[in-house]
Amino acid sequence: MASAGLLAQNGITGHPDWQIKPVINAGYIMVHRSTIDHLVKGYPTNYELNISKPTLGNKLWHLENNKPDLGITLQCMDYKNPQELGYGFTAAPYIEIPLNEKEKASRMIMRLCWGATYITKPFDIRTNPKGIAIGSHVNAFVQFRWFWHLRLGQNMRFEPGITFTHASNGKSKNPNLGLNILSLNAGLNYRLPSKKILTQGAIDSSGRVKSKNEIMTVAAIGVNQRNIATPLLKCYLFSVAYQRNIRNTHKFSFGADVFYDENFQTDYFNVFATTASGIDQYRVSLRAGYSYNVGRISFPIELGYYIFQRTNPDALMVSRIGVRYYTRSGLIAHFGLRTHFAVAYDFEYGLGYRFVLK
Repeated sequence: MASAGLLAQNGITGHPDWQIKPVINAGYIMVHRSTIDHLVKGYPTNYELNISKPTLGNKLWHLENNKPDLGITLQCMDYKNPQELGYGFTAAPYIEIPLNEKEKASRMIMRLCWGATYITKPFDIRTNPKGIAIGSHVNAFVQFRWFWHLRLGQNMRFEPGITFTHASNGKSKNPNLGLNILSLNAGLNYRLPSKKILTQGAIDSSGRVKSKNEIMTVAAIGVNQRNIATPLLKCYLFSVAYQRNIRNTHKFSFGADVFYDENFQTDYFNVFATTASGIDQYRVSLRAGYSYNVGRISFPIELGYYIFQRTNPDALMVSRIGVRYYTRSGLIAHFGLRTHFAVAYDFEYGLGYRFVLK
């Protein structure tokens, strides 16, 4: 009961301490398409303010992930091209996971972060015709970071590392080549210790998987644009996969995705001068994946190959990054970003079900 009271008073981690961390990043825009080379005018700088709490260790997923920090980040990205890219303002939740169990003066950490970013200078046919990287103000934001905790004192850490950030609207508004930035970062984390007594009750293990083997099915819908200022076109997904749970925190999968894309129907007509019918309306990929699990939340990375598509307007390889939430009942909430060679195709919003294999 003491643990429950502490959780109620001190947020989702149950820990009474807070942490504040300013971070500065300096890097470069990754030119994944030659058509955006003209947008690179300097080395982008990203300024962050991070507010977080350590996890208490009263949940199984806290212990499985070596008591990570949970927080929210506010960021300002200076793309060094104010006329064509402007600035990016981001708000996003994150988790920072120690990669080794033992606490010591130097410790490697991985950050997973997914939120939203506001780009001040998206493409506009009249006022910004050269800004073809991003076509909308509001975009999804993804950030991966690998860094070190270097202890400077009881409540102070220096945190240098390397960061990858991505901004994209999932082709819901063209153009949408996306902005990818690789940077070096340096942060200074200060813990604000609480005077409350730290107490911990029984470990909550309700997030433990029921079996190492399972079948997952997902149905999802998304939208994209074929050209600038054209109607939104629907994208449908049905996916089935075998999943193997490893140590409750790691999940490997192998499966098949079936896509019905209205955009692809136009591609088919342009090649064959007739409307697709029957199985020719679909694209099918075989894919393999890995997911890192944080309790009931899973972060999948999946790579597939189109084994069936009557024409090839995008690529032979298709990939996905995403977030899934697994409920106790077996239902799954799915959000994914489907891409072809680093160019977004659509965001996927769906539901699924997990069948446990005994």
